[in-house]
Amino acid sequence: MMAIGGAIGTGLFLGAGAAIETSGPALIACYAVAGAVIFIIMRALGELLVYRPVSRSFVDYAEEFLGRMPAFATGWVYWLMWVTTAMAEITAAGLYVQYWFPSIPQWVTAAVVLGVLYLANLISVKVFGEFEFWFSMIKVVTIVGAILLGLAVIIFGWGPAGEQASFAHLWQHGGFFPHGGNAALLALQSVMFAYLGVELIGLTAGEAKNPAKVLPKAINSVVVRIAVFYVGALVVLLSLVPWTEFHKGKSPFVRAFDAIGIHGAAGIIQFVVLTAALSSCNSGIYSTGRMLRTLSLQRSAPKAFGKLSARKVPAASLSMSAAVMAIGILINVVVPEEAFSYITSVATVGVIWTWGVILICQIRYRRKVDAGELPSGGFRLPGAPWTAYFGLAFLVLVVVLLGFSEDTRIALYVTPIVGVGIAIGYAVTSRKQRAEEPVG
Repeated sequence: MMAIGGAIGTGLFLGAGAAIETSGPALIACYAVAGAVIFIIMRALGELLVYRPVSRSFVDYAEEFLGRMPAFATGWVYWLMWVTTAMAEITAAGLYVQYWFPSIPQWVTAAVVLGVLYLANLISVKVFGEFEFWFSMIKVVTIVGAILLGLAVIIFGWGPAGEQASFAHLWQHGGFFPHGGNAALLALQSVMFAYLGVELIGLTAGEAKNPAKVLPKAINSVVVRIAVFYVGALVVLLSLVPWTEFHKGKSPFVRAFDAIGIHGAAGIIQFVVLTAALSSCNSGIYSTGRMLRTLSLQRSAPKAFGKLSARKVPAASLSMSAAVMAIGILINVVVPEEAFSYITSVATVGVIWTWGVILICQIRYRRKVDAGELPSGGFRLPGAPWTAYFGLAFLVLVVVLLGFSEDTRIALYVTPIVGVGIAIGYAVTSRKQRAEEPVG
């Protein structure tokens, strides 16, 4: 369920409305192509995990196959990505709760959400898993329910929407590419980040009971859930009502449920979006705690963050990560919305870097296997190395596309700032390590 939940976020429930408005039914093709690339990335990660399952996978593999500097950068970039994502999600949770309780200040909800999820992660990894299971279940049930109801309306003509519902909506009203291929191409940048979180499977490897059996199964399910939860859902939604009726700022699920005749659809989706935000924050606390511990064990962060509690969780790392995330509680009070966009853009840079590192490490690993230097894990990336090269080229394309939109261009401005900060941090820690090494 964690593997499934990691691929379903607020982008599908809320953000898809704006993407449909700008690209039309072509958005379906965007999700399918991007989903294929994500599958390549996940299979590359799976090959590495089966070879050596560790809970600090990204950093360990980067150090083994790329060197200490890339490992240092990967760990801190991924940590920053999830810290900023969690900041956004706890703030979003405060906004969502105001739908039912407008008198509750947004910062109060954000503080409660962060506090509860932090304690859940602090107790044990099992409690984290239970929270994530139910968060994922709510999202999955909602999407599956929408797909089944939508298909019934389209095929049998049930309900108020039955008369106009038709698969023909996918190519009518201006065609499948109503705004041309360029609009669809530009949509790829937002579509890719809807999949942020699928790589979390890698951080659970060291804590899975039977990683050699569980991880391949979870990773192979990626293509199925992408087909069902994203492509399938969009096909049904855009067949229920014409794409021209979907707009930015309104969930396409709300519009579809309204067409079917389900009263209170807005409240239902608002609840689901809230659970999506909670799920993302929960995953963020989990992943940042493990990544900060990894950095500590590799002497890239203070030693205190490398310790485990009596419950076998990285309590110090979790506490530090949650403390930094708490900045998100004050964001709406201290800084304007523009500054908040600057912070969340770090996540954009982080996920591209992380996925790229996974692909490069798989390429290096396979070369060593072919040379007889390392054993094969038996879970090979199909079509390697060409599929890995294709995935890297696609990620480069996404980075280039970031510069064509004013809303996403800020990510390119943030990248050198993060890079300078990481370079300084690496220089400081390397100097400290050399000073600690015994002479002679």
